[in-house]
Amino acid sequence: MKMRTTVLALAATSLIAGCATGPDRKPGDPFEPANRAIFSFNDGVDRFIAVPVAKGYQKVTPQPLRTAVSNFFSNLGDLTNAANNLLQLKITDATEDLVRFAFNSTFGLGGLLDWATPAGLPKHNQDFGLTLGHWGVPSGPYLVLPLFGPSTVRDSMGLIVDVKFNPLNYIEPAVRNPLYVLQFVSVRSDLLGASDLLQQAALDKYSFVRDAYTQQRKARLRGTGENAVPLPNYEDQDDSGAAAPAKGASGAAAGLPNYADPGDAPEAPNAAPGSATGAPAAMPKGDTASAPATAPAAASGAMAPAQVPQTAPTGKNPQEAVPATQ
Repeated sequence: MKMRTTVLALAATSLIAGCATGPDRKPGDPFEPANRAIFSFNDGVDRFIAVPVAKGYQKVTPQPLRTAVSNFFSNLGDLTNAANNLLQLKITDATEDLVRFAFNSTFGLGGLLDWATPAGLPKHNQDFGLTLGHWGVPSGPYLVLPLFGPSTVRDSMGLIVDVKFNPLNYIEPAVRNPLYVLQFVSVRSDLLGASDLLQQAALDKYSFVRDAYTQQRKARLRGTGENAVPLPNYEDQDDSGAAAPAKGASGAAAGLPNYADPGDAPEAPNAAPGSATGAPAAMPKGDTASAPATAPAAASGAMAPAQVPQTAPTGKNPQEAVPATQ
């Protein structure tokens, strides 16, 4: 209790100090000087205390045991996730969180093993700050809390509620306090790789952490407020509502020009084989003899117009076949 009071007092001091800052501040971070001072303090505590302890924890603890510890605290967090999902009226997510907790607590040895995730029950990471944002509460200016790290005015208020209703608070202090320390060391151990990347990649660690935090919170808030949109149906629908036949890989594509003689009506029996072999869909009457010659050209990729024969029908006088011009 004293520790939380001290943290809140330092946060209030940082707000008062930040109010005296000049106008040259990034929008959304009016308390930057105070935030940078607290960030430097947190970074020093992390480099000289938290990181050595986390590395020692990794060195003396085997990976399966570290995973079991992380699963245990993650399982307790499902209760908080369920409560916030209920406050956001996300009944399905809240039900899945409760089922996850019951499943892992029963079959996972009190949460040491995570059987719910392979069983298809997703984990929903929620907190009271996201719940406030879900109902339209603005995030407010960016803050850096002592020991707790990056936050906002809204998220800091949500943090007070999350800490108050943490299931560990309802355990005896003799057991609760060591569990808090173990949880902190476990979380810091899981983030060692991210901190090493931050040390190598970021030119300004404060700006990098601030921008990453704000973007991540906005993305999570958008994800909690949007439902999955079904994929659109790209199939063409005719007047009767039936889907149009799909285009074949070697068949005639829709939209190609029709080279058939306009005076001849297409025949359905001749159009079907032509579309399967790559020839034009309609063939003029009496042109069946030239169809085999044009089919290989169409199959090879060259779309040549169908040639209408100019010879007169056999058995007739050419003078009768060709009308005389006036």
